[in-house]
Amino acid sequence: MSSFGENPSIREAHQEENKLRRLRMSFIGEVQGVGFRWTARSEAHSVGATGWVRNEANGTVSMELQGTDDQIAQFFGRFNRAYARYPIDYVIAEKESIPVVEDEHDFTVRFRSW
Repeated sequence: MSSFGENPSIREAHQEENKLRRLRMSFIGEVQGVGFRWTARSEAHSVGATGWVRNEANGTVSMELQGTDDQIAQFFGRFNRAYARYPIDYVIAEKESIPVVEDEHDFTVRFRSW
């Protein structure tokens, strides 16, 4: 039986599983005035994801979310469950993968000055 460190295919699979990715998203619908940003921050902290979320002047919310595939999936699962009792109507209008931000350690709520 080989150990984890001796089997390159297991090591590569583990590295791929823990690989960070970053998504830039824009949300439309009931996304301002319903605790959307604070819920996003809470759920990101719960799963260990990083990034930021911000209200935009046009009524949308922008977010950059960084984590492993598992962290990102857990974030959206937890986020949807958080609003299960208080359903809000929103959709992800835009989503794109962007470069990872190295040495980012938190998920923050950003504020705009209009």
